[in-house]
Amino acid sequence: MDEELEPAGPRSIGVTMLLADSAQVADGKLYILGGGLSIIGPRPQPVAIALRLLMPWDRANVPHEWLIELLDEDGQPVMAGERPIQVRGRVEAGRPAGARPGTPLGVALAINMAALKLEGGKRYSFQLSIQGESRPEWQASFSVRNAPAQQPQQT
Repeated sequence: MDEELEPAGPRSIGVTMLLADSAQVADGKLYILGGGLSIIGPRPQPVAIALRLLMPWDRANVPHEWLIELLDEDGQPVMAGERPIQVRGRVEAGRPAGARPGTPLGVALAINMAALKLEGGKRYSFQLSIQGESRPEWQASFSVRNAPAQQPQQT
């Protein structure tokens, strides 16, 4: 009797995550402007999270809930008022016609965020989790510059 194998879990999903000035998805391709940000500010500026997920063949047509949350350098959620800064969504990879069995399935996501007012001199990370699971490499970290010191005015 054939034993049915359970599909691989979310940790088997390959993730490439990049912080950028902006990003968009068109025809399944990821377009990135100003990719590779690692330092922003000191003024608030919009940022984008560009994601490429590589789903195993056996995860096709299976919906996956994802969450990206902004964490401070201590791993604590960054708040906007009384709410944590986070984005949620759902992704499902389909098998394209003609794909060879076993071929990983790529999914592109672009999340553009409004200008973030964050404290200068600090480090932050956008952390991805899929189905409540995460991995240390599923993050995009960045620092915020300190505001320039005010020069005393001479009279």
